[in-house]
Amino acid sequence: MISSFVRVLVSASILWIFAFRAEAQVPKIQDFGKVIALCSGAPATEPNAQRDACTTLIEWGGNKPASLAIAHNNRGNAFARMGQYDRAIEDYDRALQHNPSYAKAFNNRGAAYQKRRDHDRALADFNQSIKLNPNYASAFANRAETYRDLHELGPAEEDYSQAIRLQPDLDGIWNARCWLRAIKGDLSEALSDCNEALRLNPNAAATLDSKGLVHLKLRDWGAAVADYNSALRLDSKLASSLYGRGLARLRSGNAAGGNSDIAAAKSIKADIAEEFERYGVR
Repeated sequence: MISSFVRVLVSASILWIFAFRAEAQVPKIQDFGKVIALCSGAPATEPNAQRDACTTLIEWGGNKPASLAIAHNNRGNAFARMGQYDRAIEDYDRALQHNPSYAKAFNNRGAAYQKRRDHDRALADFNQSIKLNPNYASAFANRAETYRDLHELGPAEEDYSQAIRLQPDLDGIWNARCWLRAIKGDLSEALSDCNEALRLNPNAAATLDSKGLVHLKLRDWGAAVADYNSALRLDSKLASSLYGRGLARLRSGNAAGGNSDIAAAKSIKADIAEEFERYGVR
């Protein structure tokens, strides 16, 4: 039985084959298919391999704007994975020059602007992506994250809820809303979201950390310590879990353990206490 990924790859290969000129420099079909797979970000593809494959496709000189838009968008994704956001934005710009209605490129460029803390441009791109594709869950999730960074928690929650409605298995989405609701103080709803996130992925340190925050704000010290213990077994350097566990231990009477955890958290993230104050925890 052919997997869904293989079917997509075969379809993509046919698209690219007809999109590019049949010139002497075009490689043999089996090589061409491999380059397409790498540029498309096939599973386990390293970002530098994706970048190089997309560059190869671009330099072959395709004569179809839609195909060049895909290649530039995918190379932008590779640069973004490498943390080279300025270069990623340049490629997303080129993708949109070739295809001004490319919702994915708007979303991806918005995410790159978000990484650069350019919130206004990020929001503009996410808005345009959603306008072009109102069912684009990732664009709603990314816009929610930008609103959250701007401390606009109401719009952020609305967008997370839209993303969940459109794609309930979107990676990290239930935890994102759990964390937001915990910060807002909607603790029952936050706990429900975290439980759903853990049902989908029981070994996510970030979700266990979020659940620890919920229990910390509920003043359930034992449950908070248990959650943070589970998170730290998966990521021993998670500053928020160390600090949260430290607070829970202090408040349950374990001064030595609590102070040790808080010191360890501050050695990893100096402003962790101020961060928790923003969450409503002192």
